[in-house]
Amino acid sequence: MPEAERRYPEPTDGLKNLVRPLTDLLVDRAGSSAPAFTFRDYAADREGTEVTLSWAELAEQVRAVAAELSKITSPGQRVAILAPQDLSYVTAFLGALHAGTIAVPLFAPEVSQHGGRLVGALADCAPEVWLTSSEALPAVRSLAEENPVPMPKQILAVDKLDPAGAGYTPPALSLDAPAYLQYTSGSTRAPAGAVITHRAVAENSNQAAVAFGVDDTWTCAGWIPFFHDMGLVQLLCVPVATGARSVFITPFNFIMRPVRWLRQLSDFPKVFAAAPNFAFEYATRKVSESDRAALDLSDVRAVINGSEPVRASTIAAFQEAFGPHGFPATSHRPSYGLAEATVFVTNTREEGPTVTAFDRLALGEHRGVIVARGTEGSIDLVAAGRPHGQLVRIVDPANGTLRTDGDVGEIWVHGPNVASGYWEQPERSAETFGGRIDGAAGIPGEGWLRTGDLGLFHDGLLYITGRIKDLIIIDGKNHYPQDIEATVEAAHPVIRRDHVAAFAVTTEDGREGAAVVAEFNRKAAPEGFDEKEVARAVRRAVSAAHDVKLRDVLVLPPGAVQRTSSGKVARAATKARHWEKADER
Repeated sequence: MPEAERRYPEPTDGLKNLVRPLTDLLVDRAGSSAPAFTFRDYAADREGTEVTLSWAELAEQVRAVAAELSKITSPGQRVAILAPQDLSYVTAFLGALHAGTIAVPLFAPEVSQHGGRLVGALADCAPEVWLTSSEALPAVRSLAEENPVPMPKQILAVDKLDPAGAGYTPPALSLDAPAYLQYTSGSTRAPAGAVITHRAVAENSNQAAVAFGVDDTWTCAGWIPFFHDMGLVQLLCVPVATGARSVFITPFNFIMRPVRWLRQLSDFPKVFAAAPNFAFEYATRKVSESDRAALDLSDVRAVINGSEPVRASTIAAFQEAFGPHGFPATSHRPSYGLAEATVFVTNTREEGPTVTAFDRLALGEHRGVIVARGTEGSIDLVAAGRPHGQLVRIVDPANGTLRTDGDVGEIWVHGPNVASGYWEQPERSAETFGGRIDGAAGIPGEGWLRTGDLGLFHDGLLYITGRIKDLIIIDGKNHYPQDIEATVEAAHPVIRRDHVAAFAVTTEDGREGAAVVAEFNRKAAPEGFDEKEVARAVRRAVSAAHDVKLRDVLVLPPGAVQRTSSGKVARAATKARHWEKADER
């Protein structure tokens, strides 16, 4: 049994029986005047204005939403959340859960490259009611009228509902009934709604709270969108589960001025936050020294770095920039999760980040060989931590047998936080959630979530090495696309960091190979650049580092590399968009 389970065992049956639906916990706090959710709004004031709901006010508004839903639909029906990232989203989502309906956390329609994802999700689950805010109501109505989606019975602006719902009696909620559908990013195929039960979200919120130490004296801060699994659980569900205060801003306001996120971390006590790796790099580059000087980050307790590959260089740069302003190095917490496990699977504990160098060639052969950092042919990987309250194993996906510690395989997960399947997709559900491990004593033989991610355990810590579907195989050798992408980024200063996609291709004569799409940085070459020179530099660098001859290198304007709704590089979508054109050249 790995170190992870020895130190963090499964909860006992007695503890499992204490799990309760989130809205039951909210009802318990209905008499509290303590602040529950605070939205920092920068729409009218550059410095921001705060709008806060106490637990009592939140409970009243949630009850009003649930009471209104009970007049229109019935428990078990889908209810879409199409609200902007403000307090209306919080009351809409919790109101749908309180009514016993199945919430579908999406986003308000706006100018976005992810509009197709929104339409696809609505068409897939056909919600009977759409919940939004009065501000977004016109756009939501236009969405219903102008797109091929099932027309809802009613569209409600939750901020205009009569709060008088005192006589409403909510239905009893079964822990094993669906609470919401978490639509996946859909980077390679149509999005699917992972069915998250009331038990799964309660368990995962508790797993995160115990693993990070969050309680009602903490502050959950951030900007990740509520329709994203990490934003929904970290900023909305964990606060309800623990009584911690949630303070949030919009993703747009983070992008416009990333210091706003750092001010959240500075202004509130015992902060628990989360962001993808790019956000740490972005904040390091964009927050000026004068803005940093006003920060006191000494009470930041834990900041998750996840959702995309975590870079050791990012951690070091962020610490160099914000360590002098109090940010504790051990508070940087690389973690791993996915929507199909509600979100949280493993996380770094109080020891902070662990970086280990592996031999690149050996990883391509599915072996984790440790070498000294800086060794030629090595790659630094950042540990994603340990599981808590769930089982994580490394499995040979071809035959369902366990891999030994130090060997690379597919990451499989088993626990009460795992989704029950995909909404009305039995074959896809069986493929993803029906993993079987044969011949292993002491663990369940079936019901394993096959994540599609590759990784290994070393010294009890999980290291993520890549995605099975993204693996580039040339002449029988495995190459991880993120490794090639990192080499491409460093090959020439004109290439835009974190905006490179490498993928496998097959030429007309049937040969295997790899190609790259890279965006250029306009600021690095304001007067233009020689595209052929950049391509030659990329080819040389990839050949030297990986012994791979690229079939093509496309250096294109910003926007060429496709991304999922959670910000990850969508390699398959980028390949579909650009490779045919490249092949015709």
